[in-house]
Amino acid sequence: MPRVACAFWLSAPGRGELRPVPLPEPGSDEVLVRTLYSGVSRGTETLVFRGGVPKSQYGAMRAPFQEGEFPAPVKYGYLNVGVVEEGPPALRGRTVFCLAPHQTHYVVPAHAVTPVPDAVPAARAVLAGTVETAVNALWDAAPLVGDRIAVVGAGMVGCSVAALLARYPAVRLQLVDADPARATTAEALGIDFALPDDALGDCDLVVHASASEEGLARSLELLAPEGTVIELSWYGDRRVSLPLGEAFHSRRLVVRSSQVGAVSSARRARRTFADRLALALDLLADPAFDALVTGESAFEELPSVLPRLASGDLAALCHRIRYAPPGAS
Repeated sequence: MPRVACAFWLSAPGRGELRPVPLPEPGSDEVLVRTLYSGVSRGTETLVFRGGVPKSQYGAMRAPFQEGEFPAPVKYGYLNVGVVEEGPPALRGRTVFCLAPHQTHYVVPAHAVTPVPDAVPAARAVLAGTVETAVNALWDAAPLVGDRIAVVGAGMVGCSVAALLARYPAVRLQLVDADPARATTAEALGIDFALPDDALGDCDLVVHASASEEGLARSLELLAPEGTVIELSWYGDRRVSLPLGEAFHSRRLVVRSSQVGAVSSARRARRTFADRLALALDLLADPAFDALVTGESAFEELPSVLPRLASGDLAALCHRIRYAPPGAS
């Protein structure tokens, strides 16, 4: 009989369940990983959960180890930290990050896992995929010393971008969000916070990550002449309106998309996906990133947790999923 793991599947839009899945024997170039933690990427995964991936984006949105097809049934997720139990000697016993779904154990190629540095706790390492998105965004944005910068949208991605920008010398940085409760997160990251109406203007750069029409419009308003908005939000099947009249042209403003599916063209010739992910994990040695994990549930609770995250009933930046240790009942 094959070994069996347990995985979270979206059985239909808005409904998930835990299913047993066969666990193959790993080959010579594969690893068997026991999951310690996974993370719910709230924006993307709740969009997938409600069935909001446009048909035109089914291929682009496919996760590396996804099973099934959009809209459902599908096994989806990509923030997983576990321990290698079987595989090459150099990896056996190591804590690793993998772009794998929510599943108790899994077998993947050895090159698909990245060792977590000793200075990074496994529980924090679930943020690696989001910090990798932030790294790519800043490669796209190319901020300069002394820039005036706003990050609009204090969600998981926006906070990660702001946490990295806080390390830049002599920048004027604000984290902007319509939810005053996000001020607590900004304070933990050591960043100035502002509500949209109170945000400082004349920005050289605005990184937009609120996934809202109002946030994007406000981002344009905050720019100095010839300033740039880096658009990190993904709207799925929603259409948004953008005020490109008024002074948009006379002020020579720029709106530029950034997305983690390709290494930024600014670094593509010299950095691989593996290099980018390894850098993100190194950056997570900073304990300030703990502020981005705002909730935790047991794996068994995931079918009831995801609907609450999707509806907003359970507010979260990154919601961490905890897996039972070996032998636990």
